[in-house]
Amino acid sequence: MARALVLAELGLYTTTPNPRVGCVIVGRGGAVLGEGWHRRAGEAHAEVAALADARDKGHDARGATVYVTLEPCNRHGRTPPCVDALLEAGVVRVVAAMHDPNPEQMSGAIRLREAGVAVDVGLLESGAIALNVGFVSRMRHGRPWVRSKIAASVDGRTALVSGESQWITSPAARADGHRWRARACAVLTGVGTVLHDDPRLDVREVATTRQPIRVIVDRHGDTPADARVLAHGNALVVTAGARKNGWPPTVESVDLHDRDGRVDLEAMLRELARRGMNEVHVEAGAKLNGALLRAGLIDELVVYLAGSLIGDPARGMFELAPPLMSLNERTRLDWTSVDPVGEDLRIIARVRHASGEAVKGSD
Repeated sequence: MARALVLAELGLYTTTPNPRVGCVIVGRGGAVLGEGWHRRAGEAHAEVAALADARDKGHDARGATVYVTLEPCNRHGRTPPCVDALLEAGVVRVVAAMHDPNPEQMSGAIRLREAGVAVDVGLLESGAIALNVGFVSRMRHGRPWVRSKIAASVDGRTALVSGESQWITSPAARADGHRWRARACAVLTGVGTVLHDDPRLDVREVATTRQPIRVIVDRHGDTPADARVLAHGNALVVTAGARKNGWPPTVESVDLHDRDGRVDLEAMLRELARRGMNEVHVEAGAKLNGALLRAGLIDELVVYLAGSLIGDPARGMFELAPPLMSLNERTRLDWTSVDPVGEDLRIIARVRHASGEAVKGSD
């Protein structure tokens, strides 16, 4: 299963909106017969790829055990059910890391057992969930996993009071940030960042065949038509009103206003989930970060801390309105990891629920 997880990770940048899945087929004597992983939507699932690999090597999978990081699918989508392929191949046991959170797919293990195949689920489950935290969130909660990336000084400042922020962190940290962009389905920012920095928000430091869609929260439609984030299409502007005239026709917009005339952030995330987006990577200023945090919509933080001090007045990470009146209102985090990246530190932390528990990718 550990090898299957390594294979699944090969699809980190490509499988969306599908989950990242790896598979290893082992013969009765313990020899590996075939391996496979799901590369992209519409192509062979991991089990089918592993069976094909076994055939190409001259191996018969009859009587074999299949180790797969996700419960085999049991319905026709872009490809036939993996359960059919496994039964046809004559495997006798399937070990899955996790059940499929997609309610339309959860009968795979049942059908295999009914056909006489032994099925075990739960081996190295946490690793499989970590690879597919966004897919799990979309299937179970109807919204993507939201990860906010922030670059800051040790004293928590993300920009000078003038807005200057390039660059607080090192090139190594910025390159690492592109890897988080590359695994996301969408990169989200606010119109303030667009107006001040004119970012591209594409993936440049990672070799990938897929670019995440750029999503701009822009209440009044103030994004300039020539903004770099709109170049080459693949952009969605979320407004609280009419589309701005002059935006390129390749740029899509959607009006998702709330009762106060602001962008409804929760409705926006549900719309992104409806479009098949699993992970949303936020690169925004303190205002949008604060609004997302206040609304309970941030699941995880990736914070790069530079070995520098900026001091006040300067911009912080989160603008919370209204301000907290008590420390009891503060948002609590659970540390996932703290690692050096170049000259900086990368802190990954998960946001706790109001109940006091950390947000879990599995629930």
